[in-house]
Amino acid sequence: MGKNQQPDLFQSTAPSSKLALSDQQRLDWLRLMRTPGIGAVTFRDLLNYYGTARNAIEQVEGRKFGKKKFVIPSQDQATEDLERTAQFGAQLVALNEVGYPRWLQAVEGAPPLLYVKGDLSLSQKPSVAIVGSRNSSAVGLKFAGQLAHELGQQGLIVTSGLARGIDAQAHSNAIQTGTIAVLGGGLDHIYPAQNERLYHKIAQDGLLVSERPLGFYAKAKDFPRRNRLISGISLGTLVIEAAVRSGSLTTARFAGEQGRQVFAVPGHPLDPRAAGTNGLIKDGAILVSKVDDILEIVKHQIDTAEPVEKHSGLFDGVSPEQNQLHNGDGFQDHADKPGELGTGALRERLLDLLGTTPIERDSLSGLLNCPTRDLQILLLELDLEGRIIHHGHQKISLK
Repeated sequence: MGKNQQPDLFQSTAPSSKLALSDQQRLDWLRLMRTPGIGAVTFRDLLNYYGTARNAIEQVEGRKFGKKKFVIPSQDQATEDLERTAQFGAQLVALNEVGYPRWLQAVEGAPPLLYVKGDLSLSQKPSVAIVGSRNSSAVGLKFAGQLAHELGQQGLIVTSGLARGIDAQAHSNAIQTGTIAVLGGGLDHIYPAQNERLYHKIAQDGLLVSERPLGFYAKAKDFPRRNRLISGISLGTLVIEAAVRSGSLTTARFAGEQGRQVFAVPGHPLDPRAAGTNGLIKDGAILVSKVDDILEIVKHQIDTAEPVEKHSGLFDGVSPEQNQLHNGDGFQDHADKPGELGTGALRERLLDLLGTTPIERDSLSGLLNCPTRDLQILLLELDLEGRIIHHGHQKISLK
């Protein structure tokens, strides 16, 4: 079977979009995304409230929210970023565009924009992540390669992080059928250097993905961010050899939080490289001794999956830049239309209800007995002030 030619055993149920941002819209998205203090969830909330990234920039730029003042990158800075990306042979895809990993679209807090290079068709196919120890055993490497090859033969893409050991073996054995490498740094930062040849093979025949701009060199703190993308791109995450404290277990934790399946290969209890995977199995991960243990679960997931719920605004079937969900109203406009408790009283009541324990946004609306619109703008204000934390699953708490 030729390169990237797999049987259509698995059919995607994730949302699909054929929309594309204009050049100016992409610049606006990039400027807003690169603004310090505005994360993925805040970005989404801003677009949902103001309808366009340009409107959001005009409302936020130069204003103080509490003690915070946002400095938004200039149009020239964004243009330079896009030009460098194009010259490198990569592109920047938005959350609602073809080329953005389809299962990652459904993850709360997915990056609004991703840098990608390679075969974009792979991002639309179902994937299983394979991660594990950098200092892996010969047996672990052999099994990782075998499973990666067999998954590819069954039409699944193999996703990993281009690390030494298990990651590299999984990529190598899935090159012919399709593999995605998620990088902690920019697409031009090959890490580790010993995987340079593999990196170039994936750039040519697979797909490279990063949320970081070109020129960004990853530090230790950046790899957990990468790991959440590995699990988010995939229907499930398989861990092969992992110590008790390892990045692979972080990836497995993200998979669980994202509602994805966790698989683990057991190992000898005296081998420290098996302590993490054995622990995962004790905690409910699916024990894997052969590829069918994965295929049965993944096939069932796809066959029985409900359509993925679309995020408000960004997935309503129209371009975000056409989506005037709230007619582009600003903070001051909204203050003239207070909820039942009045804007000031409503804010104080909201602060009283919030604590350090996460609570769903929908629950707050019922407790406050106020229109969703009023709650939305108050939460956005508190978010911009840096007073709340997002925990996933639409849960928030006070910082």
